[in-house]
Amino acid sequence: MSTHQDGIVPSVAPSGEGCVECGSLGGWWFHLRRCAECGHVGCCDSSPGQHASAHYRETGHPVMQSFEPGESWFWDFRTEDVFTGVELAAPTSHPVDQPVPGPAGSVPPDWQSQLH
Repeated sequence: MSTHQDGIVPSVAPSGEGCVECGSLGGWWFHLRRCAECGHVGCCDSSPGQHASAHYRETGHPVMQSFEPGESWFWDFRTEDVFTGVELAAPTSHPVDQPVPGPAGSVPPDWQSQLH
C-alpha cells in the first residue's frame, strides 16, 4: 500500500526556474509543477505540453508540488489526491517576477485559446 509520502525526497532541489521540456523545445507554459522525488520542473495539464504529467508517465514518480509562488499543495497521480506535504528544498517556486504564462517572449498572443 502506498502513502503520499512515498515519492517525496525533500532534499532534492528543483531542476530550474521553468519547464525543462518547454525550455529545450522553445515552448511555453501556463503554470509549473515540480516532481517531489527528483525535482524535475514541468508544465501543468492546462499547458500545451503537459510535461509534468508526461514526467510521471515516463518515470513513475508519483507526487508533484505546485511550483507557483504562494502555493504549497501536492498532487498524487496514483490516487488523484491533493494534499499537504513536507517542505521541499528551496526554491519552492519559480521567481515571483517571472511572468505567468511564461517564459517571457515565448507566449503566443492567443495563448488562452491554446489551454487545455
